[in-house]
Amino acid sequence: MSAYQYQALQATGVTSKGIIEADSERHARQLLRAQGLIPTSISHFKKSHLTKHSDKLSAQDVALFTRQLATLLAAGIPVEESLSSVSEQTEKNKVRRLIIAVRSKVLEGYGLAQAMAEYPNVFPELYRATVAAGEQTGRLDLVLEKLADYTEKQQMIRQKIQQAMIYPLLMIFVSFFIIIFLLAFVVPKIIDVFTNSGQTLPAMTSVLIAISTFTKSYGIYILVFIILGLVVSNRCLKILRFRYAWHRLLLKLPIVSYLIRTVNVARYIHTFGILFAAGVSVLETMQVSSSLISNLVMRDAFTKASARVKEGVAIHQSLKDTGFLGAMAIHLISSGEKSGKLSDMMERAAEHLDNEIRRLIDTALTLLEPMIILLMGAVVLFIVLATLLPIFTMEQLVN
Repeated sequence: MSAYQYQALQATGVTSKGIIEADSERHARQLLRAQGLIPTSISHFKKSHLTKHSDKLSAQDVALFTRQLATLLAAGIPVEESLSSVSEQTEKNKVRRLIIAVRSKVLEGYGLAQAMAEYPNVFPELYRATVAAGEQTGRLDLVLEKLADYTEKQQMIRQKIQQAMIYPLLMIFVSFFIIIFLLAFVVPKIIDVFTNSGQTLPAMTSVLIAISTFTKSYGIYILVFIILGLVVSNRCLKILRFRYAWHRLLLKLPIVSYLIRTVNVARYIHTFGILFAAGVSVLETMQVSSSLISNLVMRDAFTKASARVKEGVAIHQSLKDTGFLGAMAIHLISSGEKSGKLSDMMERAAEHLDNEIRRLIDTALTLLEPMIILLMGAVVLFIVLATLLPIFTMEQLVN
């Protein structure tokens, strides 16, 4: 069966679009009429129809698809039927297009991992390698369950950060524009009264006048400069040499370095545990896990660790030599090597790191809001005092 993209009229006259599977275009028209639809156009579904949508598939969509597919496979339903059922359950057209396209490749005789390889922007290397290992070992349902768990955990952490950042970002945005408005329009009119009176202004008020004048005269140029700086920085980071230097600098910053190390090591160990449990060889597991590390300096270190394991060095020793794993993780990995339960120990180490990440995120978000309030309060207090001090001075002179 092939996939066909159609446009049809409903009984109410509303136009509907979608994807349908059929043996031929004629068969597709028959299926649409059986559903009470009047087909107006039908064309064979091609990969080019999907490419413009594939980049927009969210992690949440991928996690839901993985969970549904794993559940159906665990029930003993064949892959092609499972894919068909999942495509019928989804309400998003772009997800349905993707699933039907993958199923079409499976029906042509391709493996599931090979079919997914046609869409690397949706299914990354970790996903495809894990699925391929599951197909080879006959444990595809278990592998997909682990992938769904991992994807959902990452999505939950991401959503938690996004939701927690809404209020602080809104506060920063509003406070910034209020302060700019005060400095550019309100403060100059108030200060003009004291300036025209000829009295000597306090130092704080003079500083405020200078800041207000500078903001009013050069504020737009500063904004343009910042935007240009961000654009140039983004272009420079696309060059490998500059990106490597930037990543090296990030690893030297106190708090940022700890977060980057923990997140990347957790991703590495999670990937290692999933692939190794699926039956992938140690060397291939380490190579795929290394490729998923976002920091280039760390990626090089873990790639060298893979080479050392190939030379005969123990896994825990090669990972210890990278300098990025803590004592707890190294101890767990070493115990896993000795007991033959490396994947289980990797999972425990990953859970330990996930807890560290959650603790760090919770602490940072808890401190962020009061810090923003204190900072903005200090700025507003400075403006108020700088405005009121000349008034107090005039009252003293009158008295």
